[in-house]
Amino acid sequence: MSDISAAAAIRPFTCEFPEAALQDLRARIEATRFPEKETVADQSQGTQLATVKELARYWATEYDWRKVEARLNSHPQFITEIDGLDIHFIHVRSKHENALPVIVTHGWPGSVIEQLKIIEPLTDPTAHGGLAEDAFHVVIPSMPGYGFSGKPTAKGWGPERIARAWGELMKRLGYPKYVAQGGDWGAVVTDLMGVQEPAGLVGIHTNMPKVIPPAVEEAIVAGNPLPDDVVLADDEQKRAVEQLDFVYRHVYYAYMMGSRPQSLTGLADSPVGLAAFLLDHDAKSLALITRSFDGVREGLSRDDVLDNITLFWLTNTAVSASRLYAENTTPFFGAKGVKLPVAVSVFPDELYQAPESWAKEAYPNLVHFNRLPRGGHFAAWEQPELFVGELRNGFRTLR
Repeated sequence: MSDISAAAAIRPFTCEFPEAALQDLRARIEATRFPEKETVADQSQGTQLATVKELARYWATEYDWRKVEARLNSHPQFITEIDGLDIHFIHVRSKHENALPVIVTHGWPGSVIEQLKIIEPLTDPTAHGGLAEDAFHVVIPSMPGYGFSGKPTAKGWGPERIARAWGELMKRLGYPKYVAQGGDWGAVVTDLMGVQEPAGLVGIHTNMPKVIPPAVEEAIVAGNPLPDDVVLADDEQKRAVEQLDFVYRHVYYAYMMGSRPQSLTGLADSPVGLAAFLLDHDAKSLALITRSFDGVREGLSRDDVLDNITLFWLTNTAVSASRLYAENTTPFFGAKGVKLPVAVSVFPDELYQAPESWAKEAYPNLVHFNRLPRGGHFAAWEQPELFVGELRNGFRTLR
């Protein structure tokens, strides 16, 4: 086998952490030195002490990592080297003929665990309220520096390079026609795939649309008033600007990861410190997760949350995943220039509500636009049934 073909080989993968790693995790949790209680009665100072303490108690005494480990291993997993880096991915083929291949990309602070709930409904729709013609072959990669993928040892693995790698992955898997989906950083990668138009890609779906006009995003990021020549046409656009202004004033974690990711070394040493940091992504997600640890069953369960955090801990990827923020050179919410067909799903608790008018401008080939009744930033994880319905409907005309 030549060096080139050896690098392109696809190797089966199974995750299995030694019991000693789990014992060390529990010991570290039990040895946590907690700070004092916040001096406010809300979440304005971050993840609240009561939530962190209950998370730590449950994590150390009741949580079972082996359940999600078995769930991961119930699906075919693989490793392949692309552009010098090992890429981990789940690949589940449907039994139905003419299934449409889809590559689904997670974001931060996520992992392939976010997408586990959608695999069976997508690949086996007839067992989950759908039709045979709704079937998908599903590919879910771990982004570089996340989960079981390799950790880049040099700069250069930004969203554009990841997008190119995903095109190579789908080519390597033998898919001459496919679609792509993403949220959070996965939405950035998916939009950039739409810009790059790798062979075989016929359309994309996003649950975090990149539709903000450049002048609007530039002003918000800088904390400036909108330019005089920018006119907000309706209440939807005004609300979106207000929401994005709030986001940019409160994503302190993103500024830290984007400028000083290596200073987050403490996240590699303290599992509870890691958890508190990962939970504080956005106000509505933090509120949802806080309710889950208060015993409220909605969206995400305590186990859902800890499955993802535990994967970050066991793979020691808190810092390597953070570097994606430092690598990015594209506007996060801004329109990218996608010409391919695009399906858009707007969930009510997302960071901002994308106006349909801006979606039509950003995506001239918009084939689907829908506002959902519930769900937030982690849409596939929180509301898998609604999410699956959006993929079925959004890609129906592209089969």
